[in-house]
Amino acid sequence: MGKDRVNLDDLIGEKFELSDVISYQTGAIVSRTLIDKEAATLTLFALDEGQSISEHTAPHTAILQVIAGNATVTVDGQDHELSAEETIVLPPDVPHAVDAPSKFKMLLTMVR
Repeated sequence: MGKDRVNLDDLIGEKFELSDVISYQTGAIVSRTLIDKEAATLTLFALDEGQSISEHTAPHTAILQVIAGNATVTVDGQDHELSAEETIVLPPDVPHAVDAPSKFKMLLTMVR
């Protein structure tokens, strides 16, 4: 599957690995929205080493799944080290941040 195929409709009925849908970019954070519906959004992220998503809050519950590499996720001031295949739930209206000590990819599911 080509990395340019990021539209969910292109993936229906096709076997794929989430980490193949998004590529790293030097010194950047890359995101690809797979689903953006009223009930939920699914967004893939690829963070280069040293990149971070600054502390913020969101009005909805989110599920962060690391699909490649390692991340530090801070929730309400507490750091959590996550590796590939590990998941953390981010509660609504609670401050959280994401740091990439090395390159990593994640799937963020926001449930509205």
